[in-house]
Amino acid sequence: MRKLTKLLIAASLPALLLANISMAGEAGSALKNDSIRFEPFADAKVTGTLNRGDSLEIISKKGAWLQVKSKKSAGWVRLLSVKRGGSSSSNQTSGILAAASGRAGTGQVVSTTGIRGLSAEELKAAKFNESEVKALESYTQSAEQGHQFANAGNLKTISFPNLKAVNGGAK
Repeated sequence: MRKLTKLLIAASLPALLLANISMAGEAGSALKNDSIRFEPFADAKVTGTLNRGDSLEIISKKGAWLQVKSKKSAGWVRLLSVKRGGSSSSNQTSGILAAASGRAGTGQVVSTTGIRGLSAEELKAAKFNESEVKALESYTQSAEQGHQFANAGNLKTISFPNLKAVNGGAK
């Protein structure tokens, strides 16, 4: 019985250690110089700075912001200023792999989608604002104004035969 207990403890020890490691923040590095802020808002007080390549720990995410901790300070930084995962040294092989995968560049980002930064509570609390709707409507352009703009920029029409025309749409 005692040997079985020791065996179970020995077998479960690595799992317990890995669980503790996974509870720690995710590693990351700064893609560019940026300000660390007290709150996840562009106008929040700056509490520190990140320099490109700085190692950091990602603590949490809120909208388009990451809460991070660096050697110098802690706070919130823009999501697109941070590369998740450990910082890697650039070498020829990683450069070739990045080019082959289409991920070459500073952030190695192929595409970004849907960063709004609004929580479910903020969306539920949203109110209709007629003056803002009218302001948006004031930007409406006619089809003729659209054609003039396209002509001024030497833009050419591209036909997509698999898309159906919509009533009242451009021809």
